[in-house]
Amino acid sequence: MQCPAAPYYEQAVRAEAERICDEHGLLYKRDRYGNVLVRLKTGAAQRHLVLAAHLDHPGFTIVRRLSASTWFARFQGGVPDDYFQPGIPLRLLPGGTPGLLGERKGKEKLFEIRATELRPSPPSFAVWELNDFKLQRDTVYGRACDDLIGVAAALATLIELKKSRAAVNCVAVLARAEEVGFHGALAVADSNALARNSVVISLETSRELPGVKMGKGVIVRVGDRTSIFNSDATRYLMEVGTELKRKQKGFQFQRGLMSGGTCEGTAYQEFGYVTAAVCVALGNYHNCAANNRIKEEYVSRSDVSDMVSLLVSAAKQIGRYSVMTQKLPLQLKRMLRQARKDLPEN
Repeated sequence: MQCPAAPYYEQAVRAEAERICDEHGLLYKRDRYGNVLVRLKTGAAQRHLVLAAHLDHPGFTIVRRLSASTWFARFQGGVPDDYFQPGIPLRLLPGGTPGLLGERKGKEKLFEIRATELRPSPPSFAVWELNDFKLQRDTVYGRACDDLIGVAAALATLIELKKSRAAVNCVAVLARAEEVGFHGALAVADSNALARNSVVISLETSRELPGVKMGKGVIVRVGDRTSIFNSDATRYLMEVGTELKRKQKGFQFQRGLMSGGTCEGTAYQEFGYVTAAVCVALGNYHNCAANNRIKEEYVSRSDVSDMVSLLVSAAKQIGRYSVMTQKLPLQLKRMLRQARKDLPEN
């Protein structure tokens, strides 16, 4: 989270993710579009479990230079118009030059931005000048919880699986440019990089909505604003979560639609993959706080820990996928047999 990123400018986050992979001996490679695929294959016969997260966060792309200290920039990502108030502090990158948001130009999200210091390196993109990372009790604050928390959870899951020497076939897809239309995820979904029988799980932070509560555990996301995800895959995560709750003290999980936005799960599902999703509740979604203020996003650290626990258990038990997803149909058939005995003839 200390690495600023915007759509198409994820290089620093990607480099940090790859450094973590090197540190823990995880094999990875970049595809032709710069997405990172991290593979842990210790159970060759196991069905593939894919953890999908994205490297970017809404930000500004520099369009052209206007003067020695002023640039024309386009904002990319979902932030309502009322939040773009002139004078908001920015960070221009590379170089970390401080700057300020200027006037909007036209109907598109095009703005003047001005550097408050002159540095030799011209900027390529800009982000809000906010805390990169702050931990306060159980709460993680930062400019880009979305979706660097998902990236961290995917890597943590693979690290835990490797430490436990579990027989798994797990892939983390760390995709680029999600905030402008799932560009990285679509490129991966349309390639041959993933086995067609993979179970894909989208990892996200998602705006807290009624029905779920921050601090009450990872959320099994049954759908997003656009799609309802695969019933069997969702049922599998619910079964895994139910078993884990019995065995692991303190583990919590919830279930919710989470219709605040559309996630990469929709992209993978539309390309034919069996898809489910998990998320943690997010405060200040896309840095949008009350009264049209730009502030740090925040999540519960314990929720993130519960996400990793759920994913680790799901990867370890993927060989039981069919058995676990057939529990409900078998129970309903037993109930049907009883119903036929008990229902009076009419």
